[in-house]
Amino acid sequence: MTLTTTSFDWVRHLVHKESAIVLQPGKEYLVEARLLPIARQAGLTDVSSFVETVRNRPDADSTRRIVEALTTNETSWFRDGDPFTALTSTVLPSLLGARGPNERLQIWSAACSSGQESYTIAMLLEDALPNAASRVSITATDISREMVERTRAGRFSQLEVNRGLPAPMLVRHFTRAGSEWEVAPALRRMVTASQCNLAAPLPRMGPFDVVYLRNVLIYFDLPTKQAILRRVRDLMRPDGWLFLGAAETTLGVDDSWERVVVGRSSAYRPLKGK
Repeated sequence: MTLTTTSFDWVRHLVHKESAIVLQPGKEYLVEARLLPIARQAGLTDVSSFVETVRNRPDADSTRRIVEALTTNETSWFRDGDPFTALTSTVLPSLLGARGPNERLQIWSAACSSGQESYTIAMLLEDALPNAASRVSITATDISREMVERTRAGRFSQLEVNRGLPAPMLVRHFTRAGSEWEVAPALRRMVTASQCNLAAPLPRMGPFDVVYLRNVLIYFDLPTKQAILRRVRDLMRPDGWLFLGAAETTLGVDDSWERVVVGRSSAYRPLKGK
């Protein structure tokens, strides 16, 4: 371990200031692993030297790369399964019954990582709705510029498609592009990707019928969770649906949501009058 206490503390404060993500003591190994490739690209052999160089001569690109390296990009197709089953079995029929035939359904994949969640949603809706391309708009956002660019590209390695993507969907919705698989143009047109820091004031978006904010809140402290949930709620339709990660809840965090059971999953809906 080459990371000094001083370097670790500086990185912790930088990441919290820029993204509100909390790096607890004991996460030195994570910082070391994520920043070592960047340090080597800069011609340095250890992370502490790299961090001290940036700390003494800060530049926007290096600080951005540090923050983006320490945001979690763990993702897969149909992650946890049930929240996506709920979309087609319960949420979509409910929304179609409540909306006019020409109303566009707006879905937000917050913290989209490299796009698997966004395109999982797009594939499900393409298969469920005959006019999905003209009826559905999916907004994909992430704090990482690299992840946003990857989502826009819609290209995935064989290893990535092996992580949860059913073979029939791969055949139906992807084409080979060299050693990678490329999402069909119709699905890419449904997805708009952009950078967004959930811990900062949000851009004008929506209003959203469905928000997937999954496996994100666990990285924030309580005040930040409360602020994010409040801002997300402001961008949702009054009868919208919010999906969180299996280890996340609004209970004890923000009492302006109602938890509802949807099949084997749970969703949260804005409480009227709150």
